[in-house]
Amino acid sequence: QVQLVESGGGLVQAGGSLRLSCAASGRTFGSYVMGWFRQAPGKEREFVAVISRRGESTYYADSAKGRFTISRDNAKNTVYLQMNSLKPEDTAVYYCAADAIYYDTSWPEYDYWGQGTHVTVSS
Repeated sequence: QVQLVESGGGLVQAGGSLRLSCAASGRTFGSYVMGWFRQAPGKEREFVAVISRRGESTYYADSAKGRFTISRDNAKNTVYLQMNSLKPEDTAVYYCAADAIYYDTSWPEYDYWGQGTHVTVSS
C-alpha cells in the first residue's frame, strides 16, 4: 500500500501560482503512475495531469495544458503540480492519486488517494 499526503494549497489571486506537493509513504513509489485530479463544489472529480513511473511521460487535461506542470522525484517519494496563470475556475480540492497498473486519466482506475488540498483562486 501507499499513503499520500498533499500540501501546498491555499488562496491566490488570479494570475498567480501555486506548487502542490504529494508525499508518498513506502518504498515502491516509483512503481506507481501518479495523477492529479480536482473536484470543485457541486462538480464531478476531473482529471488534471498524469505522469509515468519514471517521469518520462506526462499528459494534461486541456484546461491544464500550458499552465500546469506535473513532475516527480522518486528519490523523495514526491509528485508535484506547478500551477501558473491560475484562474478562478481552477478553484477546487486537488487530489493526488496512485495507479499500480495503468497510465490513466480515469479517476476510478486509481488505487490510492490523498486527502486533498484546497486551492482557491480569487478574481
